Amino acid sequence: MESIWSKTCNIPPRGALRGNVETEVAVIGAGMAGLLTAAALQKAGKQVVVLEANRIGSGQTRYTTAKITAQHGLFARKRIQALGEDRARRYASANLAAVEAYRALIRAEGIDCELEETNAYVYGDDRRQLEQEAEAEARLGLPASLVRDPDIPGGAAWAVRVERQAQFHPLKFLKAVSEPLTIYEATPVRRVEHHRLLTASGTVRAEHVVFACHYPFVNFPGLYFARVHQERSYVLALENARCPDGIWIGAESGGYSFRRYGDLLLLGGGGHRTGENHAGGHYEALRMQAARWFPDSREAAHWSAQDCMTADGAPYIGPYAKSRPYWYVATGFEKWGMTGSMVSATLLCDRICGRENPYAEVFTPGRLDAEAVRAIAGEGGHAIKGLTKQLLQLPIEQAEQLPRGHGGIVRLHGKKAGVYKDENGVIHAVDVRCPHLGCQLEWNPDEKSWDCPCHGSRFDFRGKLISGPAQNELKWPCAQSMDF
Repeated sequence: MESIWSKTCNIPPRGALRGNVETEVAVIGAGMAGLLTAAALQKAGKQVVVLEANRIGSGQTRYTTAKITAQHGLFARKRIQALGEDRARRYASANLAAVEAYRALIRAEGIDCELEETNAYVYGDDRRQLEQEAEAEARLGLPASLVRDPDIPGGAAWAVRVERQAQFHPLKFLKAVSEPLTIYEATPVRRVEHHRLLTASGTVRAEHVVFACHYPFVNFPGLYFARVHQERSYVLALENARCPDGIWIGAESGGYSFRRYGDLLLLGGGGHRTGENHAGGHYEALRMQAARWFPDSREAAHWSAQDCMTADGAPYIGPYAKSRPYWYVATGFEKWGMTGSMVSATLLCDRICGRENPYAEVFTPGRLDAEAVRAIAGEGGHAIKGLTKQLLQLPIEQAEQLPRGHGGIVRLHGKKAGVYKDENGVIHAVDVRCPHLGCQLEWNPDEKSWDCPCHGSRFDFRGKLISGPAQNELKWPCAQSMDF
């Protein structure tokens, strides 16, 4: 499963950390947020080291649809309700500034990343809802207006348009941004002890530590596992499909996302909470929709993305916790990681350099209002459910009863196991407990992976870690090949 970005851009590899180093700032994660933050700090005169568990841009950045927009779906009225109008206006202003910051950086550095200015739209059929959204976005300072009968696949009655937004090739951009930075690939950080970052091949000592690794993996302090959950969504890249101008997202639940890349149409949808994909079929649903709208189209690529979601819809950007004033975090970008990453770079650079930023309060991880408390209770309920299933739910099926090409939780050698039986009848067994906090994993039939419904960690069918917050692979002491 390779995105169109991965297919069309190769970033040269970097070596792993060998030995011990000291630096002013250590950034964990070489995705969009981590590298933009590192680049901003280096330009401000700071000594920066970036540690990446895999490869540059190998996490969620390569799976984005790369829309650079301050219009975050049907967001304005929700932000006003959750944050109040003043803070919602600052939220919008920060993201508008992020769009302009991309333009300025790409122009100043001469980066060839196929940047295109375009309009952003959220579309639907509920006129009153979209009229109110257009008014709210305009109140927050966005160049928003209501348009009738937008020209998109499947049609819609109305759309809210925000002008002068953008789209680009994220990995071509990241390749250029990464070139002057000190980056160690294949160097997962195992523990962070105050100012020391411990890896398998060396230690980094830093005055400041930035967690830009998508989902924070240090549970205490911070409690991000109780405040952030993860969701998945799916994308097809289609040839010979009509490409509407602009970047689009549906207002209603179950709506579709569109954007053009060259001659391709990127069609997205099928979102769900990670670990809650029991029936599967999200790619097939997108393919069926594509066949209805574009019967002559051909699939050039498909991929899926994973996003961190917060209670009030605003990211957590700022100090990690009161007891660690020299740690910083950037997470919870929802579906809007491009502007979220640039906002993170600006806020964290200002914070570390001792500068005031007018937007900092809106994104502070320390905010705790009534809605956040309710969300923490909800996330706790998910965790309890996952732990209860692990402790009390007994599998009723034996491994030999599992059909070929399927996965599930079964009994193997008298024990509960997560098993995938491949097309040749070979059993691939793993411990079904997530090594993060022990929740019971669920089988994802679309991607042949084991996903955690509590905090979103994912593993392939052999138990190899795909994404955190878990840091260890799944084990099964008696995995073997059996022909059933």
